[in-house]
Amino acid sequence: MPGESQTTTAAWRGLLEPLRAEPARAAILTDFDGTLAPIVERADEAALPGGAREVLARLIDRYAMVGAVSGRRAADVRARIGLDGIAYAGNHGLELLLPGESEPVPDPSVGEREGDAAGFVGSLDLGRCEEAGLRVEDKGPIQALHWRGAPDEGRAEASAREIAVEAGRAGLEPHWGRKVLELRPVGGGGKDAAVASLLAEDGVDRVVFAGDDRTDVDAFRRLEELREAGDLTAAVRVGVVSAEGPPEIAEESDVTVAGPAGWLEILTWLAE
Repeated sequence: MPGESQTTTAAWRGLLEPLRAEPARAAILTDFDGTLAPIVERADEAALPGGAREVLARLIDRYAMVGAVSGRRAADVRARIGLDGIAYAGNHGLELLLPGESEPVPDPSVGEREGDAAGFVGSLDLGRCEEAGLRVEDKGPIQALHWRGAPDEGRAEASAREIAVEAGRAGLEPHWGRKVLELRPVGGGGKDAAVASLLAEDGVDRVVFAGDDRTDVDAFRRLEELREAGDLTAAVRVGVVSAEGPPEIAEESDVTVAGPAGWLEILTWLAE
């Protein structure tokens, strides 16, 4: 597996050639924040870089499937990408918004636990959270605490770690990302389940997925399992590496690129 250095152009083209050779059997899957779009201080400011939407539109016309697998709500990702022909797995797989559909379909396994995380966050002293530099993002069944750009990021993270312990005792699942803590209901979802669900479509047996954070590693591992089981003839995992990204991204990827610009270069080549 590659380390932190970037994979050469010749190497990644060789790995991805089976997809470009048989586009009617291939899926292009991607994370959004830190992968398609650069990381920004506030999540609501994230936007696609110039030219990315046009490349994605060409991919939709060429490949069997294009999907965005994100921790954001599915409708939010669709609004930011601005293309209805993409399949959107939102909230880390807790909801699915398929092309042509107007509303996302929630994961039925969550059931009555959909409001658990919101109820827990509502019980916190939000004034103290704000004082510590934590910002709350309401994503329905998932509640996120961000501290990117806080006056004292170390203090904010320490406060988030205390909250994570309390959340675990309350029966929630804490998940860590790049300067964010997400609180989720137990069971259901996961980017691993999301990619497997999207790839269940008949005729798709080769895929590339790109991601930059810990939850994307779950998808990497599921793709490796599907490849080893013979369900996929080709599965290429692209790690979008950065100074603050987890080391597992590089360790468990087949290809590494530096930031969203490196991933966009690959997408542009696939669209040609």
